[in-house]
Amino acid sequence: MIVAVGIDVVLVDRFARALARTPLLVERLFTEAERHTAGGGPRSPESLAARFAAKEAVAKALGAPAGLRWHDCEIVPDADGRPWLTVTGTVAAAATERGIGRWHVSLSHDGGIASAMVVAES
Repeated sequence: MIVAVGIDVVLVDRFARALARTPLLVERLFTEAERHTAGGGPRSPESLAARFAAKEAVAKALGAPAGLRWHDCEIVPDADGRPWLTVTGTVAAAATERGIGRWHVSLSHDGGIASAMVVAES
């Protein structure tokens, strides 16, 4: 059963400027696995912006409770390359409180906009 849905969009250029202005922001927002591709290289600004949108969409699906930690929501590719969302710590606790046991995520970026949609399921 679907418990909640969250969606978010990010302007890629604005996000890339924020990362350039504040270099440690990328480490604050993303886990090591999120920051790098499977080959070990850095992710593109578009890819990072889509992952940031997914984290925001998760927060919206949870009702935006205070105290969520960015690293407690991780979006990495599964074995087939599809985005996979894993929650731990503060995000997992908020999900459990709301009866959420499974997440679905979709990421996209085109035309300077990154977007993400998440579905929270019991």
